[in-house]
Amino acid sequence: MGIMDTLFGAGNKNSEAAATDFYAAVAGRRSIYGISNEQVVSDERIHEVINHAVKHTPSSFNSQSARVVVLLGDQHKKLWEITTNTLKAIVPADQFAPTQEKMNAFGAGYGTVLFFEDQTVVEGLQKQFAAYADNFPVWSNQSNGMLQFVIWTSLELEGFGASLQHYNPLIDEAVKAEWNIPAGWKLLAQMPFGKPVAPAGEKQFGSMEERVKVFK
Repeated sequence: MGIMDTLFGAGNKNSEAAATDFYAAVAGRRSIYGISNEQVVSDERIHEVINHAVKHTPSSFNSQSARVVVLLGDQHKKLWEITTNTLKAIVPADQFAPTQEKMNAFGAGYGTVLFFEDQTVVEGLQKQFAAYADNFPVWSNQSNGMLQFVIWTSLELEGFGASLQHYNPLIDEAVKAEWNIPAGWKLLAQMPFGKPVAPAGEKQFGSMEERVKVFK
């Protein structure tokens, strides 16, 4: 069964149930910091889910500028070792304990998704459509944000917990060197994920009357 079957039901036979599943998935996606490296689904399934998200998440002018790197196992641990060493160089040693706890928590997971935008694609669009040149970097970030949400929610549906981190640009050069990332790829976010071992914290919601206006 593919991810679309999971989300919308095989053959879309029950649209009401499909809608309920979608809304539940949106609500169920939370920042989960307590994660372990216990396998939840196969690596092949992770690949399938992420491929689906990258293929079908929209982008401005259908630019398809998003790029994703998935780090599993020792490669995942290596990322958080790189991040730890980078932060040790700038955070005073006597203040580093809380940061080390975060690094240990992220590294304890099963994998990390790295989100990039290919700047060569963005710059090409800026040249091709000069009237919109200032907008393309904004649209690029917006479409990548949508991709982050789709992958985050998809991982939640598969039984993983995840959170979104931003240690860029501090780790950019080390990441590019370690995994031979093309020079034009700009790192935007890191998403460590794993089997949840602690629930998300309580979430407070502001007034919908203040946040949403409807005019008829």
